[in-house]
Amino acid sequence: MLAAATTSTHCPYCALQCGMNLRPAQEGGVDVVERTDFPVNRGALCGKGRTAPAVLSSRVRLTGPLIRNHATGALEPATWEEALRTVADGLRRTRDTHGPDGVGVFGGGGLTNEKAYTLGKFARLVLGTSQIDYNGRFCMSSAAAAHTKAFGVDRGLPFPLEDIPRTGCVILVGSNLAETMPPALRYLTELKENGGKLIVVDPRRTRTAEQADLHIAPRPGTDLALALGLLHLVVAEGRTDEAFIEERTTGWADARAAVMSHWPTLVERITGVPVPQLRETVRMFCDAENAMVLTARGPEQQSKGTDTVGAWINLCLATGHAGRPLSGYGCLTGQGNGQGGREHGQKADQLPGYRKLDDPAARAHVAAVWGVDPETLPGPGRSAYELLDALGQDVKALLLMGSNPVVSAPRAAHIEERLKSLDFLAVADVVLSETAALADVVLPVTQWAEETGTMTNLEGRVLLRRRAITPPDGVRSDLEVLHGLAGLLGWEKGFPTDAEEVFEELRRASAGGLADYSGISYRRIAEEDGVFWPCPDPGHPGTPRLFLDRFATPDGRARFVPVTHRPAAEEPDEAYPVVLTTGRVVAQYQSGAQTRRVAELTAAAPEPFVELHPRLAERLGVAEGERVAVVSRRGRAVAPARITTSIRPDTVFMPFHWPGEGRANTLTNPALDPTSRMPEFKVCAVRLEPARD
Repeated sequence: MLAAATTSTHCPYCALQCGMNLRPAQEGGVDVVERTDFPVNRGALCGKGRTAPAVLSSRVRLTGPLIRNHATGALEPATWEEALRTVADGLRRTRDTHGPDGVGVFGGGGLTNEKAYTLGKFARLVLGTSQIDYNGRFCMSSAAAAHTKAFGVDRGLPFPLEDIPRTGCVILVGSNLAETMPPALRYLTELKENGGKLIVVDPRRTRTAEQADLHIAPRPGTDLALALGLLHLVVAEGRTDEAFIEERTTGWADARAAVMSHWPTLVERITGVPVPQLRETVRMFCDAENAMVLTARGPEQQSKGTDTVGAWINLCLATGHAGRPLSGYGCLTGQGNGQGGREHGQKADQLPGYRKLDDPAARAHVAAVWGVDPETLPGPGRSAYELLDALGQDVKALLLMGSNPVVSAPRAAHIEERLKSLDFLAVADVVLSETAALADVVLPVTQWAEETGTMTNLEGRVLLRRRAITPPDGVRSDLEVLHGLAGLLGWEKGFPTDAEEVFEELRRASAGGLADYSGISYRRIAEEDGVFWPCPDPGHPGTPRLFLDRFATPDGRARFVPVTHRPAAEEPDEAYPVVLTTGRVVAQYQSGAQTRRVAELTAAAPEPFVELHPRLAERLGVAEGERVAVVSRRGRAVAPARITTSIRPDTVFMPFHWPGEGRANTLTNPALDPTSRMPEFKVCAVRLEPARD
């Protein structure tokens, strides 16, 4: 039996938000204890979750504010009063000199709903700036845009994870769950145990692909052509669900016309996927009474990611695998609060509740909750990369919370220079990340186990993280930071430090919006293991499954969106003949700012690497473990070679968790999707050369 002092909470990392219990450790701090009653992970945890308390240690985290001594260049300890006043003065000075949009705010997909909501409110009310976005723009914004176009609302999964093992076929596109969300792999294992089929689309034969009944390995950047080719075959073989199309969709004629030019042999030439595999995919998907398509960063982090996801949604709609139990399209959100983080106001074009910032009714509703004139709210601002690219030019000062773009942004060396060019940079973080190390002021903030707040996982399930331990004396919560800055900048009220008080206001601000949290309370979350939005009133049960009766469009019908294939923004050529794609490894997370400080995780994955096929290695004359230079039009990265037949001969892979000479994002292309403004992380042209000392 667990001790009475045990606290039920959730993992600080990915969007599964696995349940865990925290128990006081004999030597201080907390130990992670299995929590079998939480339905998402049922007690299972990956290594990152098990070792999460290591980052709470004062040996690896920040325990007091730091201010840059510009005479010596060093960051030096300071009091909180000095640090907050320096930040407030820097933001005020910039605003007075360059106007409100001279100040930028950059948030993170790991911030709680309460923090994300307050950060957006702070930017728009206290600073009056339109220049706010967050790193979740790099995560699933293309899927969000496509979801909204087709269904009228974006929620990563419109059904709970528990539905996956009970469907008949899953096409998993560009996801390596075995390494990115290990506890979720059981859902695919159970699918197969129940007789369902698993098709994995990935240019690498990953640990997840090894579980598949059929592994398809297209060239990176050709997922759009692949989806169009599959739908072409569905039409040609007469396997469309005409009754579903007629009763529950619009726009099929135009979408159908668009796919008919993507005949199988052409798609084979574009993607490298043999026609027999295309036909087998269609057979498995259409033979299943129920089926799902799940996408992740692979097809989404492209300059045509919105259209690519739209093509996969069209496949679901044309076959009737949507808007029905155990069927549909879903996106596997990456960051811990990637879903909730964009729902409540830290995205450049959105207000709380998924309201659009340029909608007069939305502005009026939120302004009434905030007690201000709607006309005082700024309009939409720049997207994440565009905001970072404008630093030091149009945007002269930046307040950054919970992000590390020096490692995580595309064309990272350029973004590092833009950060250095700022007149003023303030960073709030739990560790001295590579970005925080550039700041004029560093504000040390509380972590997951030291604070209470809500997160929204990839299912749209709103969860409650609970405070289990007292933070160090020199650390404050992000809410306390924003409260203090607001006061110094003339806003004595409206920025409470209590998370539940903030959530109560968030409920009112979201009421009537697409992401309606107004019926959700801390008490309900605790009693019900989370509540699915939309939940418009306290008597509403929440909505685990969307679209069963109607879609969230004005006429209740899903919308086909006609799309056609186009190449990546940067295709291989004579000078750069190889395609680079990037991703994660199981022992590290995102920019690695926290996980690289955990000894067990660093031992398991100590450094970056370049994964390449033996034929490519032979042409280069490179052996296993030898250093390889990967060069793109944006820079050069060097890491040891890892030679494997699990990757295509025309493709190399690098994980993106490390800074320095092995920084994968030095190479990546910031070409943006025209709708979602997501950069093309997953495809860029490179050349390889030995990098022997």
